[in-house]
Amino acid sequence: MRTRFALAVIAICVFCSGLPGQDAPGAAETSTIVGHPAPDFELKVLGSRGKTMKLSDLKGKAVLIDFWATYCGPCKVEMPWIAGLQKKYGPEGFQAIGISMDDAGEKTVSEFAKKLGVNYPILIGTEKVADLYGGLEGLPVSFFVDRTGKVVDQELGLIGQDVFEENVKKALGPNSGQIKTQAAK
Repeated sequence: MRTRFALAVIAICVFCSGLPGQDAPGAAETSTIVGHPAPDFELKVLGSRGKTMKLSDLKGKAVLIDFWATYCGPCKVEMPWIAGLQKKYGPEGFQAIGISMDDAGEKTVSEFAKKLGVNYPILIGTEKVADLYGGLEGLPVSFFVDRTGKVVDQELGLIGQDVFEENVKKALGPNSGQIKTQAAK
């Protein structure tokens, strides 16, 4: 079952891997989850010897939930961007979470994430969690959750780095950037 799922995701990932700044097919469509509370989940944290993380553990933070896989070319482009956003906006209450959706094994996923400079938690995904978020039409799929727990936006496929940052600011709320602005004064 997961092999067929993985093959379907690979095909869609290749189909949706437009250039940065271009919308992937279907990217303009919004999921029915946008505007609603993000479904809670509990997943194993990569390399933690059984430790799990719940989305509800991050209550009060702006969260980026990024579904990805090691075989997804666009994911390789976006992950360093996400790491940069984590570094830049983490002090303001932003938390990125990567959810690995492949069968590569934890060692392979861990080495892949380390090679790309990932500085945020990687969780081991399940089809059940993917279904909570409307199913995955392709990878990468990113959900931006505001501090109240509401999904404020969703992106499918490779998008521009500026779009990521705008969605992070939207999730953080109207005072995004205030910490750095005040520190500069």
